[in-house]
Amino acid sequence: MTDTPAQNVPFQLEYHVGFLLRRAYQRHASIFLESSTSHGLTPTQFAALHKTVALGRTTQNHLGRCVAMDPATIQGVVRRLIARGLIAAAADPMDRRTVVLTPTEAGVALSEQAATTARLAHDAALANLSNDERATLLTLLRKMA
Repeated sequence: MTDTPAQNVPFQLEYHVGFLLRRAYQRHASIFLESSTSHGLTPTQFAALHKTVALGRTTQNHLGRCVAMDPATIQGVVRRLIARGLIAAAADPMDRRTVVLTPTEAGVALSEQAATTARLAHDAALANLSNDERATLLTLLRKMA
């Protein structure tokens, strides 16, 4: 059987882009979580923390857009990062309804540590691909996103 289904063949889940992307993400997340015992962050928590560190100061809404999380998801992730003392939240003095986030020193340090895990997970998830295949995959994923 080929890598792509024929047009006249009944729908096969195993060839559906959403299914394959979810499986690839599950594999990547599993690798990340196996390596995360030293920092205890989930992939979504790492993304939010790392982006907060990169931005230095951001609103919760902007952070959610930057890391592609809906408002309910980013709210929960931020709540857990605040509880761990990794980011601080304060009301914007110009608009008390707006939550402004800043990384703490502990958050910056943990983000740097967790970035090593993220790099290892990235490399492990792509290990079965040649360098050219890796570049092509990442280019196509950026194009899709």
